[in-house]
Amino acid sequence: MKNKATDNLQDLQYFGEYGGVNPSISDSSTYTFLSAKKMFDTFEGNTEGCYLYTRHSSPSNLYLGEALAALEGTETANVTASGMGAITAVTLQLCDAGDHIVSSRTIYGGTYAFMKNFLKKFNISTSFVDITNLEVVEKAITPRTKMIYCEAVSNPLLEIADIKALSELAKKHGIPLVVDNTFSPLSISPAKLGADVVIHSLTKFINGSSDCVAGVVCGTNDFCLALKDVHSGAGMLLGSTLDSLRAASILKNMRTLHIRIKKHSENTQYLAESFEKDGLRVVYPGLKSHKGHEKLKSFMNHEFGFGGLMTIDMGSLDKANALMELMQERKLGYLAVSLGFYKTLFSAPGTSTSSEIPLEEQKQMGLSDGLVRFSIGLDNDIERTYNIMRECMVELNILEPKTAMV
Repeated sequence: MKNKATDNLQDLQYFGEYGGVNPSISDSSTYTFLSAKKMFDTFEGNTEGCYLYTRHSSPSNLYLGEALAALEGTETANVTASGMGAITAVTLQLCDAGDHIVSSRTIYGGTYAFMKNFLKKFNISTSFVDITNLEVVEKAITPRTKMIYCEAVSNPLLEIADIKALSELAKKHGIPLVVDNTFSPLSISPAKLGADVVIHSLTKFINGSSDCVAGVVCGTNDFCLALKDVHSGAGMLLGSTLDSLRAASILKNMRTLHIRIKKHSENTQYLAESFEKDGLRVVYPGLKSHKGHEKLKSFMNHEFGFGGLMTIDMGSLDKANALMELMQERKLGYLAVSLGFYKTLFSAPGTSTSSEIPLEEQKQMGLSDGLVRFSIGLDNDIERTYNIMRECMVELNILEPKTAMV
């Protein structure tokens, strides 16, 4: 039996320079060579494993990269200074001027803005499509298409990408499939389903403490080495390398990832089921009412659940804002963007993380004004959390009070 991602992570074991149970942190921006020829060879890309300059690589970054490759089941991984650093490097490594991208229409607003607006400077165009409709995806592919891009679970509408089917389609046309797996680490394994490149914003669930910004590109040795090439590597030349101290910190936090993901999923499942019973319009992949529920069940890693994100439509932006402010006042969490924190985070994506998407396009994809995205925390008593959330909704006339049992 092949090892699971959790086994691969558990089996990783490093000794610090002096025998410490944590690997030593390489606090250097540059590295020495024992000979001038070694330096020359490294610049020519002929000496893998030599350290040149921290923007190229460092021991701390390699340790974290190995752990993330083990997580996703890829040959290797390059860590970056942000999730967007990973996305931009991969895109510009794969695409040249005049090329084309097929992307899901429901993606993180920053990714959307990069592909739609910034890439125009390089004459790279993007077709944004319903990634759940394979016929539409295939029709969008042109002779200049250089990648298909999607999120395993989309931000913020929580659509489910059929990664295996998309991979088969990409291979049919000889183009790579790039999957952002930020919302679903451990729950979904895109590389095992056929994705060529897997990206994460490490800022979110993988780090889990909302104290840094980081990203990763997981893929083949050849692709990750190409990203670091001193002559033509987008990762090297765009300067998106992660700081060694942060890499060491994230590596330590990864040790509890399997425990955290299970609790995030457990708590979110409880709240989603409870509020759906209350009659609210809840979107959560763990609900049978979710369009992609059965599809996700067919390829997910069940022990980690359906993830820590859900959305509820409050009917209007005013009600959404009032609820979030009241919930923050009642210490249920924070009115803040991002996700994966130990406390619940909530935001109205139409006016925050998806605000880069024009209003007309938001309406077309089903992103309503009153939609609230919840990243559910690690609350020990989730029934208590539900009761307080419900009280807030009753106070704002979003829900009716429960009738007392006679």
